[in-house]
Amino acid sequence: MTGASTLILFLPSSADDISWLRLGAGGGIMARGAVAPPADDEPERTVAIAPADTITLHSAPLGGLAPAQARAAARLFVTENSIAPVEGLHVAVGEAAQGETDCLVAVVDSRRMTGWLDRLAAMGHDPDAIIPAPLLLPRPDEGYVRAEIGGQPVMRGRDSGWADEPGLTGHLVGDAEPLSIAEAELGSAMAAAVTDPVLDLRQGAFARRRQWQMDWPVVRRLAWITAGIAAASLLIGLVSIARYSFGVDALNLRADNAARAGIPRGAPPGDPQRQLQDRLFGLQGGGLGFGNTAALVFGAVQATPNIELSSVDFTPDGMMRITVVAPGAPEADALRSRIEAAGLDAEASPFQADGGRIRGEFRVAPR
Repeated sequence: MTGASTLILFLPSSADDISWLRLGAGGGIMARGAVAPPADDEPERTVAIAPADTITLHSAPLGGLAPAQARAAARLFVTENSIAPVEGLHVAVGEAAQGETDCLVAVVDSRRMTGWLDRLAAMGHDPDAIIPAPLLLPRPDEGYVRAEIGGQPVMRGRDSGWADEPGLTGHLVGDAEPLSIAEAELGSAMAAAVTDPVLDLRQGAFARRRQWQMDWPVVRRLAWITAGIAAASLLIGLVSIARYSFGVDALNLRADNAARAGIPRGAPPGDPQRQLQDRLFGLQGGGLGFGNTAALVFGAVQATPNIELSSVDFTPDGMMRITVVAPGAPEADALRSRIEAAGLDAEASPFQADGGRIRGEFRVAPR
């Protein structure tokens, strides 16, 4: 069969066989039968029709609500208008017609829905939609229309639908004369109804499960995007490394040029920064360096009254020799104590008399 055809399965009210017909793209009936065909002969679209005597249709102002909200509001509406416990009922909501706020609400026993789907599944069918039989008829502008759907007479009004039973129909339509739908017109109406259902019972707990399939074009596209992102990230990393490397080379060059300015002319070739560091160490001296050691020693000499500094000598190993002249031993001992308090070791040589004063040497070194 062509993909444009639609297989319509008429669900029975009891354990009867499931009759069927096949509609062409234009609404013409291509074939029909009393027993549903196997699933391997199934066309692109399959729609099941719920018999009118198993469905109750209502109209409620639910337009504008989200589907989940509309179903919840419809259950409250059914609770107020049904004598059966709502827990055992399946409530489905249709869409409001353009310019209207009222929606059709269909009520069916949940066990019946489960039985229908199980029976169809056993035959290999998973219908795209389940539509109440009255909704296959065209919606009249006014009054009522009548036709036979799946071997059962069915009535439909603007906001209602039911199985055509003499006592019930006469009570509901009053003096109105229902319009009978010819089979040719019925085929077109059925084709429009199954293509864009006003209400589909397959919602909520009975919604059709979609089979997930791998979309390989999308997967390939995502793979290319991922590869592009990885390549871009790698390129950014390489560019950053190159920039850092060039920056370090430039800084090293500037440091070498600055170091050469502090190296005497005629110095042997080598690392300018290392040569400058060696020169600074030589000028500074060992230990704390001449400057730091001299500052501590001169501070101690200035703090000791009547002490004169006669000579200073600084050796490369960081030792400083100072010769001092003092009035006596107490002043020399006071100088030694101040030097040691500054964090240096001070070793004194024997002091000699010198014109009424004493002269001697301190060997000062860092601890």
